[in-house]
Amino acid sequence: MADNNNTLLDIKDLRTYFYTDAGVVKAVDGVSFDLKKGETLGIVGETGSGKSITALTILGLIAIPPGKIVSGYIDFDGQDLLKLKQKQLQKYRGNRISMIFQDPMTSLNPVFTIGNQLMEAILAHQKITKKQAYDKALELLDMVGMPDIRKRMKSYPHEFSGGMRQRAMIAMAIANSPSILIADEPTTALDVTIQAQILELVEELKNKTDSSVILITHDLGVIAKYAERVLVMYAGKPVEFANVNDIFYKPYHPYTMGLIGSVSKLNEEKKERLKPIKGTPPSLIDLPEGCTFAPRCRFALDSCRLSYPPNIEIEHGHFVSCFRSKEFYSGSLSRL
Repeated sequence: MADNNNTLLDIKDLRTYFYTDAGVVKAVDGVSFDLKKGETLGIVGETGSGKSITALTILGLIAIPPGKIVSGYIDFDGQDLLKLKQKQLQKYRGNRISMIFQDPMTSLNPVFTIGNQLMEAILAHQKITKKQAYDKALELLDMVGMPDIRKRMKSYPHEFSGGMRQRAMIAMAIANSPSILIADEPTTALDVTIQAQILELVEELKNKTDSSVILITHDLGVIAKYAERVLVMYAGKPVEFANVNDIFYKPYHPYTMGLIGSVSKLNEEKKERLKPIKGTPPSLIDLPEGCTFAPRCRFALDSCRLSYPPNIEIEHGHFVSCFRSKEFYSGSLSRL
């Protein structure tokens, strides 16, 4: 799957389970993908599909117990991150790999000023003076479009608006010029105008610093605009992985087709009713036999309910887990 000359991150057969009193939650179950230098990779799927747990596993932020990384490897620039101890991981986390979390209010410390937290992020990984760290923090706040930066350095997170808190979070994430920036639903709970500003800011910073971005979202419009390749996840599993145009115009998994069919299209002359995906995602504790999407799939065969389909490369760089993908590919089975 990976082109080694240009691959920054290569993940194979990643499985992260949570062992609870109710049973084993297979939050991430066999995820494989690669991230190229300078690209934006989108990860999309419904709530509970395993998107965020995949990101937290990469950063080594899974609570063990109850969590456990059951299998797989995460090759970052030649180093398997899963083999590192927490102290070793700290050299990567917030430095070479950073994350913008969904809710900055739970990620920023309420008892320290934004300036203090920014300087701490810088000093943890850079051998510079406090004065240099202060100047760097001002520069970062200016870079992310924060107004009145000297005043904001002395402010606490609760004194910021939602959009400003997210900008402060982005400033912390890029403080050490990371190679990979993971943005996990970075515009949750923000109004539409601020959402667009934050996403444009992430894109602008990616281009300025030549970093790679993993953009986690359930918003296909965001994926269409910013991602170059897309991983579609369902119930902890990867179901389709391809470049963004193929995902939107040549999807070969019924779940991907369902996601695209459930989004309104503004440029269509004839307005059609949206087609929701029937049913609900399965419990990750009690997954169905066979394909996890089969109970909701209008194309499902008896064989789909007996075993899980292998992940095959149906076209160059286009991977899909569906027993009927070849029929969609050949046109003998219509997506309509």
